[in-house]
Amino acid sequence: MNIGYRALLCLSLAAPAAFAQTPPETYTPVAGQPGKDVVWIPTPDATLEKMLDMAQVTPRDFVIDLGSGDGRMVIASAKRGARAHGVEYNPDLVALSRRAAAAAGVADKATFSQGDMFEADISQATVLPLFLLPSHLSTLAPKFLRLKAGARIVSNTYEIGGGWEPDASVRTEPCASWCIAHLYVVPVQATGAWRLADGTWLTLEQSYQKLYGTYQIDNVAVSIENGRLRGEEISFTVNSVAYTGRISGNTMAGVAKGRVTRHWSATLARD
Repeated sequence: MNIGYRALLCLSLAAPAAFAQTPPETYTPVAGQPGKDVVWIPTPDATLEKMLDMAQVTPRDFVIDLGSGDGRMVIASAKRGARAHGVEYNPDLVALSRRAAAAAGVADKATFSQGDMFEADISQATVLPLFLLPSHLSTLAPKFLRLKAGARIVSNTYEIGGGWEPDASVRTEPCASWCIAHLYVVPVQATGAWRLADGTWLTLEQSYQKLYGTYQIDNVAVSIENGRLRGEEISFTVNSVAYTGRISGNTMAGVAKGRVTRHWSATLARD
């Protein structure tokens, strides 16, 4: 082995360590730069604020941004008092985000980690503000549905799809690009047969936040109409009587408004 070859070998072995060093303070990301799964495009400020408004972010929330880029969504959430965490694969962007959080005075609430968004633990999130492609949203959808009922997912431009329709969509104006926000509220699981206090049965089937089923009255099964879930809140209509209520575990209760207004409750008997 000659000296020149040894020097070249040492240089090649040292290169990974050099690239792993903390990025310089002058690092500046460029819109459109490639990433692991998608190019980086920052969410416009107007859309960002609209997304957080739609999700009604408060200090009680834990916000997680998957593919957090330069950290702007996480930092904006922290400025509203929420605990917020960003998962970003690019270590340069992670370091940049941490510096930005410190400069904004929210480093105690805005944290970041370098990692793969598909492997991230989002189970404790109450809000997910996302800017991902439809294919990514579709892949993550099963994890979204395992979030606690009432968690809010708000997506920049792209819909989750697969039959899950937004609970609300808003367009910011003026709109050049990336200016539509879609809100999804994770629904409680309501499928099953519910026995009401008066002995009648409510049998429900669920497709995301939409409900279908029958209400058994005097041994006659009447189809419910306008069945809907919003987190733990439930609503449906039977024979022009509007039922609203809340599901908590194996029980639900609320108010029925028709010719008269009365309280109603039901217990899950079988699913």
